[in-house]
This record gives sequence, structure tokens and C-alpha cells, in this order.
Amino acid sequence: MLNGMRVVDFSNYLPGPYATMRLAELGAEIIKVESPRGDPARELDVKLDGTGVVFLANNKSKKSVTLDLKNFKDQQLAKRLIASADAVLESFRPGVMKKLGLDYETVRSLNTKLVYCSLTGYGNNGKYHQHGSHDLNYMAISGMLAQLKDRSGKPIHPSQTIADFVGGIAASERILAGLVARGISGEGSYHCISIADVMTSMMGNHFIMNQATGAINGVEILSGSIINYAIYETMDQRYIALGALEKKFWENFCEAIQKREWAVYYYHQTNSDIYQEVKTVFMSKSFQQWIEFSEKVDCCMTPVLEVDELSNFSYFTNRDIIKNENDILLPKLHSDRYDASQCAPPKLGENTNEILSSLSQGK
Repeated sequence: MLNGMRVVDFSNYLPGPYATMRLAELGAEIIKVESPRGDPARELDVKLDGTGVVFLANNKSKKSVTLDLKNFKDQQLAKRLIASADAVLESFRPGVMKKLGLDYETVRSLNTKLVYCSLTGYGNNGKYHQHGSHDLNYMAISGMLAQLKDRSGKPIHPSQTIADFVGGIAASERILAGLVARGISGEGSYHCISIADVMTSMMGNHFIMNQATGAINGVEILSGSIINYAIYETMDQRYIALGALEKKFWENFCEAIQKREWAVYYYHQTNSDIYQEVKTVFMSKSFQQWIEFSEKVDCCMTPVLEVDELSNFSYFTNRDIIKNENDILLPKLHSDRYDASQCAPPKLGENTNEILSSLSQGK
């Protein structure tokens, strides 16, 4: 879909690289500009064959060019790259690209059709715009973390960097919108994404519900307060998600477990005696038995899977969602579109000569 589109990516770590990897899977040429030391994610935490797993997971199908952006000569090369691009993504703190002479206002004269996106924590102005933060901070300040609490009311520390990924999706969305707008007007544009703002934008239901009722947990029936929309433990200490919000699905469940009389308890609270009875039913079968049940009974039931179970689970194998590429197991980013030529993440600077040579030839 994006064949022929060139995106120059100045981002590091996770949100920006994830954004451009989504564009790469749609066919865009992604030129990842790295310092001579490389994206810090290459050396971050756990490594696989000598490369950080966070880098491997978020940089497939890209080209790597090494430039020292503090060096005037390399700044000029970066400008030539930008002049050749359809879009630019950067994720430095506000003001850094300006100091390097690579901000939108400076480079727009080189390429009036350029779509330029800054992916930031808190935007490029305002009280927090220079505030250092990571995923957990964006989750916290947006109100999202407060929605993930244990029974004692303590926020749960997520093992998934939700804000980073959602911020990356928002950045890729905005770049695509900019490219569409350019197709209409012929003009480029500048965009600044705040990850904190993106996460807060997902709190709309909670804002309105709070205004209407004073509740702070959003739509109550979606928060685990009713028996037909809850998570249940199985005989073997695994968990099953029951999402039978509509009456017909709850009735199908009750019929299948031979508890037709429970149909009247539709939307019953989880602080009731009937909830304890439903919990007992779920404890009467194993995880695998409930999976088999869920595939036969139309009641909105799915297993709570662990990551090491996904690649062999029937849904994913049937749709060929998870791919083994160069001995790296990763999910497709766009499940209905996939290019078999997707390649491994680039070695540091492996495309520098190729790209810079093409620039000298005016390509």
C-alpha cells in the first residue's frame, strides 16, 4: 500500500520504531537514522544473539544509516535524506531537533511536501513538555493506570508497555493522515503527538460516566461487577474470560452448563451468592475443557492465554498471524496484509553506503 513512500526515522527505543515498523509492513521504505553507537535499544536489557530484544521486536524491514547528528557534515547529510523523504518521524525531547538544525521549520524549505511528525511524551509546549517520562508515567498521568487495580485498590504494575504502543499507533495514524492530506492539497504538514494526550483520549467513557454518576471506573458493567462479564478461575488455576454482555449469550452459557434457571440472573452483581455458584462451576473444569466448551458454545468466552501459548493456539495458527522470520517469532502488525519479503532488523549502519550513494546520484 505504501510502496514508493520513504520515511526517515530518527526515533529510538520503542514508540517511534513501532510506529515506523507498522508503516514498513505496509510497504514503506523506512530509513532508520542511528548514532554511531546505535539505537540504545540494541543494547537494552535482555539480548538475543547479541542484540536487544526490544530492538529486534520493533525494527524489522528497515534500513539503518549511521550519522553523528552533532557533526555539521552529518547534519547536512541528514537534511539531504529529509529532502528525499515523504515523511519524517522523530522522538527527541522538544527543542533537540531545532538545536541540530533538523526541525520542521528549518527543513520544510527543503521539501514542501514533507509530512513531519514529532512523537513526544507531553507535547512541545506547556508545563510538562520537558518532563522526562516512560510508559508507566503516561499510564499514570492519563488516569489509565488507576483503572488497573488489585482487590485492595493498589494500581497493578503492567507487564506490557501499553502507552508506548498506543502512542506509536497514533503517530503512524497521523503520518498516514498527513500523506492523505498531501495527496489532496499537495502540501506537507507538521504534527506533534503527545503520548500522555493519546492515553487520556481513551478515557472518554470514564469522563462522561464520572459526570453522570460520580463513578471513577467507567462503565460499571465492564469493570468486573456483573457475573456475565467477568474473569473466572479454572480447576487447574488458569483463567477464562466470560464476556456474555448480551442476554442471548448468557442464556446460551446457562443452557450449556445445564443451569437454565440462572438465566434470570443476567447482569447480577459479583457481590451476590449466585456469583459464588458460578465460580464453583468454573472451578469444576480444567482450562482445556473450558477452551473446548468455548469453541462449541456461542457465549463470548475465551481463554486467558500466556505469551508462550499464542503461536500454537488454534485461532492464530488458523489465521497465520504469528510468523517466524529469521528465527524471530513476531505477530503480524496488519493481519490482513503481509509481505513475505519482510526482512530482519538491520545491523547498525548496514545501509549507510547504499543510501548515501543514492543521495549523491539524486535518488
